[in-house]
Amino acid sequence: MTSADEFKDPILRDFFVTKDGLIFSVTDYFHPPQGIRSILRYVPDENGARIRKKDGRKYRKAEFDESFDYLKKHHPDYVAETAVVPRSDIAEILKPANAVSEILSGSRPFRAAEELIRRLESAGVPTSSTGISGSLLPGLENEESDVDFVVFGPDWFKAKKALADMKQKDDPSFFCKISELDDNMWQTVYKKRKSPLRFEDFYAHEIRKGNRGMFTDKENGKNIYFDLLFVRSPDQIKEKVRRGTDTEYKQIEAVITDDAFAFDSPAIYFIDHDEIDEIYSYTHTYAGQALLGETVRARGMVEVIGNRKRLVIGTSREARDEWMISKTLLENSGTKE
Repeated sequence: MTSADEFKDPILRDFFVTKDGLIFSVTDYFHPPQGIRSILRYVPDENGARIRKKDGRKYRKAEFDESFDYLKKHHPDYVAETAVVPRSDIAEILKPANAVSEILSGSRPFRAAEELIRRLESAGVPTSSTGISGSLLPGLENEESDVDFVVFGPDWFKAKKALADMKQKDDPSFFCKISELDDNMWQTVYKKRKSPLRFEDFYAHEIRKGNRGMFTDKENGKNIYFDLLFVRSPDQIKEKVRRGTDTEYKQIEAVITDDAFAFDSPAIYFIDHDEIDEIYSYTHTYAGQALLGETVRARGMVEVIGNRKRLVIGTSREARDEWMISKTLLENSGTKE
């Protein structure tokens, strides 16, 4: 069983609602005594374009900078290195696994999602290992919303393989075709990520990752973009990420020696380098960016933790001057940097 429900505190990809209606996404597996590490995602707004299905309350989505500006004004006590919300202020915790249960029970109809869940189950991925996060979790999705599927632990790798098989072979018994993203959708993802990489380099890395897909409704032709997000299973949540001291920006070249948590958040890469021991990426753009044994080039902030040094990518939401590429991938694909 790889459900996250046995944890008292919410973990990565969970959401919660505060007593005054703010909706946060959880950004860590471990939390300090003073509260839950998270980021503000949705703010109650009588003119907001999103309506929560549970209670009809209107919301607007808060972008990264706005979320901190809002908290500094209205809840300065929440603001630390990330938002840290006191447990006593939380009214409701939203678990990705619960969204799956609602969809499968029919209490929350979502045909495309139900089909993917059923197809993953037939490929050996139990429903207890799946969840749905993002805007769908609090019921604030709109016509443009992506679908953030969560798969816990080692079953995520089964799900990624199953997704590759689904893209190769359409099943006429299902209402939705599952395929690779089309050119327009890739351009949309690229613009959304605001990556400093050229589109050609961004695409070469993303298409290899294999954790994105697109539903196409066979009746109306509507496309819905989705991705598979990795979350650690309970037995993998063992050690807190120690925070260090920022020192300087640096660009390095190194070889990946361990990529076991490359798709986690933060994405973790242990490396062979004279000075830096590991690369952490807090931006989803560079999750799964390189594989074991590959040579990478990366730029980020050097963080010192005791006698270790870490290169951090994603010290800001958009990370405009922080990036990572696999030199091995680009050379093998014939793409020049």
